Amino acid sequence: MQSKQKIILFDLDGTLIDSTQAIYESVCVAFRDFGFSTPTQEQVSVQIGYTLEDMFKSLGVEESLISDFVSAYKAHYRKICNEQTSLLKNAKEAILKAYEFAYLGVVTTKTGEYSKDLLKHFGVLEYFSCVIGRENVLHPKPHQEPILKALEVIKEVTFCNVASCDIFMIGDTPLDILAAQNAKIQSLAVLSGYATKETLVKYTSKIYADSLEAVLSLVNEG
Repeated sequence: MQSKQKIILFDLDGTLIDSTQAIYESVCVAFRDFGFSTPTQEQVSVQIGYTLEDMFKSLGVEESLISDFVSAYKAHYRKICNEQTSLLKNAKEAILKAYEFAYLGVVTTKTGEYSKDLLKHFGVLEYFSCVIGRENVLHPKPHQEPILKALEVIKEVTFCNVASCDIFMIGDTPLDILAAQNAKIQSLAVLSGYATKETLVKYTSKIYADSLEAVLSLVNEG
């Protein structure tokens, strides 16, 4: 098989999948479990992409209760994530197209275990050489560690020469763009998720409607 010369890393929420409802419902369950008023969906949506710890902290949960909230969230999310999550429009097409010419990975602040389950549920897990989730790193995005970890795993799995590959990160929030910058790889932003064009343009000029449009822009680049 001919060696590929590109590596594409995808964010998950807002880039390939829509799990807004599953995330919001699980957040609300955690708040109700501990007798607190639930936040609005808008308050939660703007936090998607951050770690659960940071999300609950931003939503006003006391430091001493955050780990309990996270546990309550995960217990519920695990039950509903498959049925209340969908692939975004053109996401499967983006994955299939990208697989034709690049090694693929997922870099997310979601739990890697759930991320793999979701990707398997949608029939696309086999196209990814790695899925790097929150539990696989000490420092989540925007730190470079998740991206560097993904490249390390891709090298081990595919035996490709990472140093000679053109490497791209596709994501929907500033966290993804900053992580790419910190890892010294190229980034592409998409408008299918949780950040507006007005926000993203502050971080990159490469902004696309969705993951397929972003992938198609890379077909002849390199």
